[in-house]
Amino acid sequence: MVKKIDIKSFFELPKEIPLFDVRTPAEFVKGHIPEAQNLALFSDEERAVVGTIYKQESPKAAMLQGLEFVGPKMRSLIEQVEASTKSRTVSVHCWRGGKRSGSVGWLLGMGGFEVNTIAGGYKAYRNHILQQFHDLDLNLILLGGKTGAGKTKILKALAKKGEQIIDLEDLANHKGSAFGFIGEAPSPSVEQFENNLFEALMQLDLSKRIWVENESRRIGNVLIPQGFWEQMQASSLLNIELPFEVRLAVSLENYTTEENKELQKAFYNIRKRLGGQNLQNALAFLEEGNLKAAASIALKYYDKQYQYMLDKNESPCIKYLKFERDEPVKTADYLIEYVNREL
Repeated sequence: MVKKIDIKSFFELPKEIPLFDVRTPAEFVKGHIPEAQNLALFSDEERAVVGTIYKQESPKAAMLQGLEFVGPKMRSLIEQVEASTKSRTVSVHCWRGGKRSGSVGWLLGMGGFEVNTIAGGYKAYRNHILQQFHDLDLNLILLGGKTGAGKTKILKALAKKGEQIIDLEDLANHKGSAFGFIGEAPSPSVEQFENNLFEALMQLDLSKRIWVENESRRIGNVLIPQGFWEQMQASSLLNIELPFEVRLAVSLENYTTEENKELQKAFYNIRKRLGGQNLQNALAFLEEGNLKAAASIALKYYDKQYQYMLDKNESPCIKYLKFERDEPVKTADYLIEYVNREL
């Protein structure tokens, strides 16, 4: 049995029902629903061939070529689904909820599965989540501070104390500065970052507060979606202030002397704003193994950048909280008590 459902009904389905994305591997990598498994009806090359025939010959010729590609795979597609789940109910989607998901839905139905196909497909999912970033009424609290203020460690400490957090840098696989790629896995596409952010939100109780690090809209190669970004800008900001030497020590925790090539690359990335002399000094310190001196140059640069952005910040409420030590657990305790009392 095959049933077509709209995108809102899809979100109401039990989480244990597996989801299969029948688009090509390349489409899947560019962006997919986080819980989906790729069950490609066509390879990337096959889809290109079918598309070319559709444009240059006719829809019928493209359909016949598609059947030629798919015919030998029909048994394999059913076996892949059976190998990946014990559930006899599955959901399937393609790009727009058209022929590909309809074909695979029919095939799996013939194979004894109860099949949900998503009307509008992945396109409907994307439209839905991008609108939700605008429509959801989120109670965000931004955690700010200059580079080395230990914001990520504080977020994690807050989470251990039962607070809800969204770690944007973790979702982006990037620490946010020109040095942020070092030690991280490759960043997702902008599209996949948005999908992953929405999925993270759906795991939370949206009636309660959510802590988020104060970021620029761009984090490495990804962008915070407009709707979420607007809500961040309208949220209260708690700005953590630590002495320069403490922040320098915290910054050094993220890097090692074995990463000189990556550090050199990062310094080159900001060479125009850093200035020629500062760049040469930083590179010389790296060659000497004086990571602290090189990091000090970078930190002073980022302090100016952060202060510039802070001066432009239009948050309705900015609180400056001074601490003397990098103590994320104690800081988290203080922040919880402070927010409960003041906000």
